[in-house]
Amino acid sequence: MKKNKKLPELTIEELIKKKNQFKGAAIGLGIVMPITIIALVVLVIKTQNYALITIGLGCLVAFLPIFTS
Repeated sequence: MKKNKKLPELTIEELIKKKNQFKGAAIGLGIVMPITIIALVVLVIKTQNYALITIGLGCLVAFLPIFTS
C-alpha cells in the first residue's frame, strides 16, 4: 500500500509529477466545465427552469480544491 508523504518529505521529481497531475486535472475540468455550463444555459432557456442555473454555479466549486493544492 502506498503511503502518502507530506509535502516537505517529497523529492523534486515527485513534486513535479504531482504538479503535472493537478495541471492535467485542471485542464480537463477547464475544457469540460464550460461546455457543460453552456449546455445547462441552453437547457434553462428551452425549459424555463431557472433552478438549473444553481447546478452550473455549483460546478464551479469543483475547481477550488485543484487551485488550492
